[in-house]
Amino acid sequence: MEFSFSEDQNELRRTARRFLEVASSEERVRSAMETERGYDPATWAQLSEELAWTALTIPQEYDGLGMSYLDLHPLMEEIGRALLCAPFLSTIGLGANALVLGGSEAQKERHLPGIAAGETRAALAFGEKNNRMDAVGVEATYARNGSGYVLRGNKSYVLDGHTADLLIVAARSERSAGAEGVSLFLVPGNAEGVKRAWLPSMDQTRRLASVALRDVIVPDDSLLGEEGRGWGLCEKTLDRARIALAAEQVGAAEMCLEMSVEYAKVRTQFGRPIGSFQSIKHKCADMLMMVESARSAAFYASALAAQDGDGLEEAASSAKAYCSDAFFHCAAETIQIHGGIGFTWEHPAHLYFKRAKATENLFGDPAFHRERVAAQMGL
Repeated sequence: MEFSFSEDQNELRRTARRFLEVASSEERVRSAMETERGYDPATWAQLSEELAWTALTIPQEYDGLGMSYLDLHPLMEEIGRALLCAPFLSTIGLGANALVLGGSEAQKERHLPGIAAGETRAALAFGEKNNRMDAVGVEATYARNGSGYVLRGNKSYVLDGHTADLLIVAARSERSAGAEGVSLFLVPGNAEGVKRAWLPSMDQTRRLASVALRDVIVPDDSLLGEEGRGWGLCEKTLDRARIALAAEQVGAAEMCLEMSVEYAKVRTQFGRPIGSFQSIKHKCADMLMMVESARSAAFYASALAAQDGDGLEEAASSAKAYCSDAFFHCAAETIQIHGGIGFTWEHPAHLYFKRAKATENLFGDPAFHRERVAAQMGL
């Protein structure tokens, strides 16, 4: 495997960076943070309609570009660098992947073209207040109801769930236990009985929501994949979302490094730049090593996802664990290198630190993923 990006992928990166320097400037990020929606609809329209980012990995037969997961990687790095406020990870990393992996032909034809065009925003509602990352954590239930199903329960920490047009809900059949009995359902965000609310969190650049299901009735064709076998599909979807998130973390960590190096060159103490002091040099060197190692882990996982290769689960967890640690370390060191100004609201360092802490726990924290890798090793 060649650990380098193609010229087309590098051009995608350059184009994305030019766009995000304006569309996701610090001023625009702070503006989006103040809204309940959490993103700017005009920016979303630009990235989906003009740049076709939402169509990138959608198969061509559903109006997408049919590009690989490795092509998505440099775009996710740039999104991370710019702290883009948009329902991109939830829609493409979760919603689109779930449909591509488990949807029927009719379901794909109904929903994927809308996602590719940016007209449909999707979210995966799998987590609950117990904060478990396994099938046991699914407590919402479903039951047969004539020619359809009725869903009951409460989902929590749903990424962009309060603005999603399409919810993919994990629920279990009554009296089932563990992974057996969990199914996924396609539920319109505005369906009768669906109550959604934004959950304010530490990371103001990304939105989480609660979703209450009050006797929500959906038809038979809303079932995604096989009934009772939805957790396996949910895990496969989450692994691909974890890989996309790992790439995003790499880009954000690299931005922390660049901010730190630039500041170390211009900030003086005792008549010399602080970057000339050994302690600052070593901090920056350690950050560089972590960024490059994290990029390798994420690149490998993205390449496996592009090939749908063996070992994807282990690669996804390895990338998510290492990239989470690398991003958090770099964000924390950025604040230290900047000193007093790094702790202020006016400086962007705290935005990266909060994103680092939030993404550390999103889709499972590093401890969860290390246990998962250990299990894959037979330990």
